[in-house]
Amino acid sequence: MSGHHTIAETEKAVQAKLGAVPLHREQMAAVSNIHRAATAIRQHLENSVLRTSDLTWTGFVVLWVVWIWGEMETRYVAEEAGISKGTLTGVAKTLQSRGLLERLGHPTDGRLAVLRLTPEGEELMADLFPKFNEEEVFVSDPLESSEAQSLAEMLRRMVTHLDANGEQRRLDLRGDTPLPPRRSGRRAKHG
Repeated sequence: MSGHHTIAETEKAVQAKLGAVPLHREQMAAVSNIHRAATAIRQHLENSVLRTSDLTWTGFVVLWVVWIWGEMETRYVAEEAGISKGTLTGVAKTLQSRGLLERLGHPTDGRLAVLRLTPEGEELMADLFPKFNEEEVFVSDPLESSEAQSLAEMLRRMVTHLDANGEQRRLDLRGDTPLPPRRSGRRAKHG
């Protein structure tokens, strides 16, 4: 169970609370279950394969981004990892203190910094990722391979849709209302 209530209990409570409200229930269930699945999967991975390497989810994602893409400016690492630059600073310091990541000055702009894995970080990721993938297999065990592929494609379509249309949708919904200042979390790119 990923929360205090099972998914069936939650669906029943939502139906009782919102039964008469005109909603797009299929879409609500899809997005709600994506969120619940992501939370349950993250918790499983953090409490299994990542715990044995003493990594948080965010620490793993930062290592993954730099492992896959190579040396990268911190602002792009934060963007790819889906975290704020402030959060990245703390995560990077922890990974640096463990000898897994290096923070270097930008070669042409002294105001910027880049991150790269140390040899120890490269070795950790090369050793860890096959174990991580085994847990991905475990998590998706209820699905046939074709279902897993279909699910991946459907989720990819949702992400692509948001990448292409999300910013304009947010602007349309907001209208002329200015955004309040952000207190935490990811910063808006513009507007």
